[in-house]
Amino acid sequence: MAVVGVSTLSGRDRAVLRAVAAGRGQLGAGCEPVLLVDGLVCADFSTGSRLVAAGLLEAPDRRRVLTPARLTAAGCAALDPAGA
Repeated sequence: MAVVGVSTLSGRDRAVLRAVAAGRGQLGAGCEPVLLVDGLVCADFSTGSRLVAAGLLEAPDRRRVLTPARLTAAGCAALDPAGA
C-alpha cells in the first residue's frame, strides 16, 4: 500500500480528516481499519487504511469493534493552514 504524503492528500482525504477532527469518525477493527463517518462506512473503503498507514489517523484498538477515530499530530498538522 502506498503511503499518502501530506502534500498529496486529496480534497476527500482532507474532508475526512476534518470530520474526524470534529469527532464524527469511528474506526472499525478488522483485517483493515474501516472508517465510519456519522455512522456510515466511507464509500471509498480504503480511506481508513490509507490514512492510518500514512500516520494521519491513530490505528484502531483491535480489542474493540469500534473505536473513536483520532488524528495523530501529523493529521492535525495536515489540516493546519499555517503548515501548508
